[in-house]
Amino acid sequence: MEDKIEVSEGWHIVNKPQSSLFDFKIKEVWQYRDLLSMFIRRDVVTVYKQTVLGPIWYVVQPVLTTLIFILVFGRIAKISTDGTPMILFYLAGITMWNYFAETFNNTSKTFKENEDIFGKVYFPRLLMPLAKVIGGLIKFGIQFAMFLCFMLAMWLTGSPVNPNWSIVLLPVLLLMMAGYGLGTGIIFTSLTAKYRDLTFLLQFVVQLLMYASAVIFPVSSVPEEYRQYILLNPFVHIIEAFKYMFLGAGYITWEGLMYSFGLMVVILVFGILIFNRTEKTFMDTI
Repeated sequence: MEDKIEVSEGWHIVNKPQSSLFDFKIKEVWQYRDLLSMFIRRDVVTVYKQTVLGPIWYVVQPVLTTLIFILVFGRIAKISTDGTPMILFYLAGITMWNYFAETFNNTSKTFKENEDIFGKVYFPRLLMPLAKVIGGLIKFGIQFAMFLCFMLAMWLTGSPVNPNWSIVLLPVLLLMMAGYGLGTGIIFTSLTAKYRDLTFLLQFVVQLLMYASAVIFPVSSVPEEYRQYILLNPFVHIIEAFKYMFLGAGYITWEGLMYSFGLMVVILVFGILIFNRTEKTFMDTI
């Protein structure tokens, strides 16, 4: 018995079943930060590894989408862009929205894409969706740099572009988008672990939500009687704030940003709780 005690005292890490849904294991996630870095590198390298254009797709996709929006919503539907150049208005919305969409789409497949590894080796399962969230910042950085280049070019030609002091809030907007992407993504992956049919709704939900999030229209173009309903969408406040920061046109209020931030915290905590519960029985479900 004494020998067993001496051996057990030599262990520094003990893997055991999660005892509480509210045990977020933040300390354990930090201990596995090297593994997190490896997952991030893997995701970034492998996404476009076998493509011809490689990371150039990070730039091509938003540019093509912007051109389509200009043609359909700008030229044909003639939707207002708050007096800002169409290319900057749509590119700003797409750049910010893409970070959420990318994070949500990737984290929503966590359990489905990692069935084999989850059944073989232990590590904090939350590392997988966290890697998607952090890795998505690299793609956002590339698209954001492209947006700044377009903005500089338009400013040099005399277009009405008016960046302002609120740019300092950009990290807060990114934090909110990351929180929404992670929270909704892990809720979705927890549900699809048991109800696989929900995966067919994924692309439809994201696309529909984008059209309701002020990506293709400014809040100022919404009739007053309907504006209060549009503002219930937390993404509207985030995307409009982003446009206001860099273009000087948009709808930004402290109340709206606080509402979006508070709802993000609720969704993120709720998502982690569901994720923790699903993690316990996932291998028995598949």
